[in-house]
Amino acid sequence: MSIPTHPKHRDHHMPATTINLLGRDMLSLADWKRHEIAAILDTACAIKADPASAASALAGRGAVLLFEKASLRTRVSFEIGIAKCGGHAMYFDHAENRIGQRESIKDYARNLERWVEVIIARTYLHDTVTELAEYAAIPVINALTDLDHPCQALADLLTLREQFGDLSGARPAFIGDGNNVCHALMLGCAVMGVPLTVITPRGFEPRYGVVQQAHALAAEHGTALTLSNDIGAIAGCNAVYTDTWVSMGQADEAGKRLAVFQPYQVNPALMAIAEPGAIFMHCLPAKRGVEVTDAVIDAQTSVVYDQAENRMHAQNALLIHILSGGL
Repeated sequence: MSIPTHPKHRDHHMPATTINLLGRDMLSLADWKRHEIAAILDTACAIKADPASAASALAGRGAVLLFEKASLRTRVSFEIGIAKCGGHAMYFDHAENRIGQRESIKDYARNLERWVEVIIARTYLHDTVTELAEYAAIPVINALTDLDHPCQALADLLTLREQFGDLSGARPAFIGDGNNVCHALMLGCAVMGVPLTVITPRGFEPRYGVVQQAHALAAEHGTALTLSNDIGAIAGCNAVYTDTWVSMGQADEAGKRLAVFQPYQVNPALMAIAEPGAIFMHCLPAKRGVEVTDAVIDAQTSVVYDQAENRMHAQNALLIHILSGGL
């Protein structure tokens, strides 16, 4: 299954030199052009360097956060980030009452668009956010689905840019489960021309349709996507990224997964295969002693908390572009 693209509010005749992202949805980085993502990263860097420059950038804007899944980084980074930019965010807990159960997604979207300027949804099914985007006249942001996590990928690209000065110097590897975080990173790296190596146990590769989509984008942007089951494939990579082996909703598979994934644990021995001084990345929360050891996640080369901080800056930049047209 590939990640569907959504052309709402998009002018396909707009020249590449023009950056006008007003009204755009962020459902997947596959929907966005390289210069558009670069503009968001540029704005994120500007906000991080000078927070006061964005203090009123979202003044008068309201956001609603619709969350079916538990969250620390996503909820706090959006709520606090929006407040820092002068906007207001309201949180709705949908853990027990899934979106679309009490009333149709169509009606829900068309009510919300009358009160707020943006919908931020963290859901189990990717179809939920695509349906919200189909019916809402306001932008919809995917804050995580079972298929994709574009806001995390934006923060990851921002972190790689900070660490290497330019994305052209980054050679990341993702090791572990071919999940939604992996999908988002694949698509983001492909669009931005960053070579990515994905290493998973056999049978836990990323979804075929997303792989095909990422390969096509990588070819379009002159880079490479490498898939392997061999941990030795991280040789030459200067960033090693992993995620939890058991995601929300997979508790019944935990025993099987832990046994299969054990050889893919990111520990000092595995890091030694990568390029000397390679950074370590994790979207968090981490299961210490499972997918990563303390010696790696607490090392000087770990940038996991930079990634967490950069969620706020990247998301603020995204919101400023799609709601206010930029700084």
